[in-house]
Amino acid sequence: MESKTVVISLGGSIIVPEEVDIHFLKVFKQIIQSLRDEQFIIICGGGKICRNYQNAARETAEVSKEDLDWIGIGATRLNAELVRSTFGKDASGKVIHDPDEEIDASKRIIIGAGFEPGSSTDLRAVQLAKRFGAVRVINMSNIDYVYSADPKKDPDAKRLTSISWPEFRKLVGDEWDPGLNMPFDPIASKKAEQLGLEVIIIGNDIDNLEKLLRGEDFKGTTIS
Repeated sequence: MESKTVVISLGGSIIVPEEVDIHFLKVFKQIIQSLRDEQFIIICGGGKICRNYQNAARETAEVSKEDLDWIGIGATRLNAELVRSTFGKDASGKVIHDPDEEIDASKRIIIGAGFEPGSSTDLRAVQLAKRFGAVRVINMSNIDYVYSADPKKDPDAKRLTSISWPEFRKLVGDEWDPGLNMPFDPIASKKAEQLGLEVIIIGNDIDNLEKLLRGEDFKGTTIS
């Protein structure tokens, strides 16, 4: 039987594009709360806060990749505490960092954040999908589709609605770099392929998320 657990990797740049997006948080909360039959695991990214702090660190010192990652992890945890607080008593009592730690699964909404250097929160989403038996991860960020090439560099880049893991991994490579802005983290992609997970890239449109969650036609790319 298919798991009723829905895993969402929620980009920090959606939570805080410039200022905290209160309208997004309110609508996101309404949608998640309206779907009473599913359990939701929502892993929050660092987004712009993360990149601003990482850039400041780079300008003030020679900073190691590990230190840049710890700055990013701090940003993900701040965003996750905000999202957890918006759900109140419906959410687990604390933000999950370690994907193997004890988790209060009695709550319908579990919020997670970054754990350790070397990857993004996409990897936490993949690890928790495996742990809870989910078959896919929904990736919500400021990237709406996977393209055949980087659309900023190649005007002929084509928008893709589906792509295989081997093809996708050729596009993103195998290297993780703090602050990397890709449809899905290369380290998480490798793990998702190994586990046979499906990842759906849907951009930042909240109505699009609701369509996907309700099994309707949506805009985005399915990686499988």
